[in-house]
Amino acid sequence: MIDEVSPEELMRLERIYIMPCVKKLVPAVFVEGKGAILKDVYGREYIDAYAGVAVINTGHCHPELVKAVAEQASKLIHSSTLYYTYPPVILAKKLSDIAPMDRGKPKKTFFCNSGGEAVEGAYFLAKKYTGKFEIITLQRSFHGRSLAAMSLTGQVRWKLKAGPSMPGVHFAPSYYCYRCPLNHKEGPPKCDYACAHYLREIFNTQTTGQVAAFIAEPILGNGGAVVAPPEYFKIVKEILDEHDVLFICDEIQTGFGRTGKMFAIEHYGVEPDIVTLAKAIAGGLPMGAFIAKSHIAEALIPGEHFSTFGGNLVSCMAAIANLEILKKENLIENAARVGGFLLKRFREMMDAHKIIGDVRGKGLMIGVELVKDRESKKPAKDEAERVILQALKRGVLVGIGGVEGNVLRVKPPLVITMEQAEKVAEALDGAITAVEKEMFS
Repeated sequence: MIDEVSPEELMRLERIYIMPCVKKLVPAVFVEGKGAILKDVYGREYIDAYAGVAVINTGHCHPELVKAVAEQASKLIHSSTLYYTYPPVILAKKLSDIAPMDRGKPKKTFFCNSGGEAVEGAYFLAKKYTGKFEIITLQRSFHGRSLAAMSLTGQVRWKLKAGPSMPGVHFAPSYYCYRCPLNHKEGPPKCDYACAHYLREIFNTQTTGQVAAFIAEPILGNGGAVVAPPEYFKIVKEILDEHDVLFICDEIQTGFGRTGKMFAIEHYGVEPDIVTLAKAIAGGLPMGAFIAKSHIAEALIPGEHFSTFGGNLVSCMAAIANLEILKKENLIENAARVGGFLLKRFREMMDAHKIIGDVRGKGLMIGVELVKDRESKKPAKDEAERVILQALKRGVLVGIGGVEGNVLRVKPPLVITMEQAEKVAEALDGAITAVEKEMFS
């Protein structure tokens, strides 16, 4: 049946039968993937520089991951965590070994199905452990689309007409140096990390003294690949410790090698108490998790939390294979190397393109922010959407994000080669050139 439906008919059927809450990035139908390459229904190939929203870290359809999935699916697909099975326990041990806190000590994991569910569970655990109920999050953050996760998200466009949100949530200024929320003209260290120190003001003026946790992404993903400055999390962690507040690190988009380290928080020399995981954890299969220091995790007693499909056996085996591939093929090191190359190329492109206002990132998590002009920094949202389409014509897929919708998100699979990365840079160079000609003609 699938082969009998034309691309045009498929798009028509989607308009009829799929809820219209997701806007397609490009008018293409993809049917096959291998490594960093996607192939459309007509056989045209594209370098996938978005990786299914930073999910396909080990590449599309890696043969070892496919083999692990097929073997497990042929034995047992589902039984639930109400029963003892091998894959969830083996995976939990592997995650404990690499988790960015309490090195050498066991950590405990809860498996679920998505990033939003992981965030909900992490916040629930923090409340159970501390006996407190408030939480502090960041402006411009994104933590998912369930009630609690959306309530913690600092972007109004995801909340329009969806209120009221969950009570007890407080928003601190984000570390967005290019658009400083505190209007500092110069970034750190000259600003003395004002956004981090402002956390004390949040505690003193907005809360009731019942803060269970602070949650933050080490790099704002949906917010536009905004990178925290070097000392930000050290200052924040000192303040959290003063108030006996847990740090939940949202590594849903930044985890599993994306930034050139296994977890992005490792760039900052700070240990979280709880970490949320999803996206790249299982190489493209649906899975989420949160992992916590053991003494915190033990606040949950049997019967207090459960997920029917959490710890799915096929997804767990995919996740185990995923970790092995990352290590065996040195993909984290490749992310740092190729990502450094792309950052350099994009920054060099700023000399030729007035529309590029800022380039930032770590590893293969890069944002190229487009503006109408650099002086006003007015977001170039429409132009960013046109660049996406121009890049498609040149055989490259990139994403779009930022609160203003003007940031090109470059997040390819970690298997991308230097040659492919050069083609991505050339395609974006040409795409931006084409859009600028329209703007300034």
